Amino acid sequence: MKLAAPLAVLFGFAAIGYSLPVEPKPWVLIPDGKGHMHMVNIDPVQVPTEEYEIEPHFNPEMDVVFRLHTRRNPVHPQIINWFDPSSISNSNFNPAHPTRFLIHGWVEGQDAELHWVIKDHYMRVGDFNVINVDWGAGAQTINYIAARNRVGGVGMIVSRVIDVIRATTGQSRDLINVIGFSLGGHAAGNAGKGQEGQLNTVIALDPAGPLFSRGQADILTENDALYTEAIYTNAGLLAFDEPLCHANFYPNGGRSQPGCLIDLAGVCSHMRVNELFAESVSTANHFLSMRCANYAEILSGRCTSSGPYAKMGGEPSNRGRGVNGVFHLMTNSASPFARG
Repeated sequence: MKLAAPLAVLFGFAAIGYSLPVEPKPWVLIPDGKGHMHMVNIDPVQVPTEEYEIEPHFNPEMDVVFRLHTRRNPVHPQIINWFDPSSISNSNFNPAHPTRFLIHGWVEGQDAELHWVIKDHYMRVGDFNVINVDWGAGAQTINYIAARNRVGGVGMIVSRVIDVIRATTGQSRDLINVIGFSLGGHAAGNAGKGQEGQLNTVIALDPAGPLFSRGQADILTENDALYTEAIYTNAGLLAFDEPLCHANFYPNGGRSQPGCLIDLAGVCSHMRVNELFAESVSTANHFLSMRCANYAEILSGRCTSSGPYAKMGGEPSNRGRGVNGVFHLMTNSASPFARG
């Protein structure tokens, strides 16, 4: 992906109502997961010098919190720790049930939409171990660069928890999926990297675009799990543009979403992906999608049917169904979103 386009758009937002300086400053307006705008320094070379500017240290081993929900405790979570196997063995975790990790994005935390919306849909449809990954200590900062650079560490500590779960309960990696939103999408990929690509599925929900490019060690790739999927609802602005996974779904063209009327910053479209995936988990009316010939057709808005239709998201995932490539689908502008 070429970063110039999305960052240029972001610079455009920052400049609304102001005259551009002779030498553009490395500060832009970027919205967080709650829709609040932040002035963000996107210059990775510039190092803060004032004491109040110094970014607090983030230690994934100590600062990431894992909260387990099951049908036995759908509302009140149980804390599990990578350094305490008894926190797993004494919990409601059941190794016979599928495990789903949910990882939030930038400036989010325990109350992230991803956590409570998607978790509830899993509780509706079956017995799951749903583990909400709270890395708010590293994500709740206006320093986007710092948060972006933490996705590798977050992914590695998720992988370590998976190691402890497997050692403690004997659960197979074939029952484990990791789902992440925005920056969390890349963190999910890194969790898969830590498992040598042997997890069942990694799903990235509108994986973050700014400051990510192909070839980086911590970017999401199709090799991060046995099956990887990305769903793009604000591609080219807040999300990565090009296909990164085995299967890549672009609802409504992947750039803006119906029902998001005035969405210059892309927040509504970016957040919509959580609602789409949540619905896909529990709906009987699947998000059936047409396989396009190539990514260029996604850009042009003209999709030539080039293979079997596939469902976007859903439970279980498409793993083992030969689903790959790029897909287009249309959705409704409000819930229920799926058209079948």
